[in-house]
Amino acid sequence: MALAKKLLHTRYRVNDLEQTVAFYKNVLGLEEVRRHKSPRGSELAFLKAPESEETVEICHFPNSGPVVVQEDLTHLAFSVDSLEAFGQHLAKLGLEYSDGPTMREAGGGFAFIDAPEGYEIELIEMAE
Repeated sequence: MALAKKLLHTRYRVNDLEQTVAFYKNVLGLEEVRRHKSPRGSELAFLKAPESEETVEICHFPNSGPVVVQEDLTHLAFSVDSLEAFGQHLAKLGLEYSDGPTMREAGGGFAFIDAPEGYEIELIEMAE
């Protein structure tokens, strides 16, 4: 039986490719692994977290009209060693969490930041 075997990437379409790529690189520490133009003219940038195989595909395709992201539509989740330390990193960049951090009694917790275009990013500190 032919079943899906592995998640390879997730696509987010954006209005401003460079602003979004800079956010993922400078705020989250992702690495841009490749960039190209699709046969239909989409500008594509692929980024990946240091310990992940999957990539995030950032797509700019103005022919589809402007991107309007609804509240609580979708988000990407990334693990971090410490929400407190990540919050300090955000503060140095003039940013702050949009929600949280929410810590759990058993350890760990989560928080959200807003990426360009209104997409949410969840940061998760795992319990030890």
